[in-house]
Amino acid sequence: MRSWLFLAPLAALLLTSCGGSGRYPSSSGGSPNMGGPTKDIRKAQIANEPSGNYFYGRRYFVPKTRFWGYLRKPKQNARNSKLVVMNENQLRTPDRLPEDGPAGQRYGFDHNYEYRIHGRYTGRTLYEPNSNQFLPEFQLTNYELVQRNPGWLFSPKDHYSPTSLTLRP
Repeated sequence: MRSWLFLAPLAALLLTSCGGSGRYPSSSGGSPNMGGPTKDIRKAQIANEPSGNYFYGRRYFVPKTRFWGYLRKPKQNARNSKLVVMNENQLRTPDRLPEDGPAGQRYGFDHNYEYRIHGRYTGRTLYEPNSNQFLPEFQLTNYELVQRNPGWLFSPKDHYSPTSLTLRP
């Protein structure tokens, strides 16, 4: 019985240290691999965006997660964007395909695509268990593809890993 009293706190300590902080690594978690324009060009592109009642959405796919990606208002820097969970009650997201389909025809095929997204924040916050985050819910009503390969999201130093969360403002 005495050994159990010693092992229980030790096991609890090991389990909590393995779980991490619940935060994901910064975008400097590896070598830059997303390409894209210079900071000055990106800044000019954002400054020249037409205003409107929509959002720019950047699809961010990490397997087994259920967030959709980052949304920002026109003319706002990506650092002001929010990682969201999409509510598909009115319209499905563009990549709503089987997760085990052929390459290019499966859920997440559109990683890093940029969209013009129409809809609204519902005011609800949802828990996404695989990333251990509470995220805002967005009601999708329409979308248009803007570009398939816009490059980096937050910084030219961004590093995307298909197995872990590496992109954050």
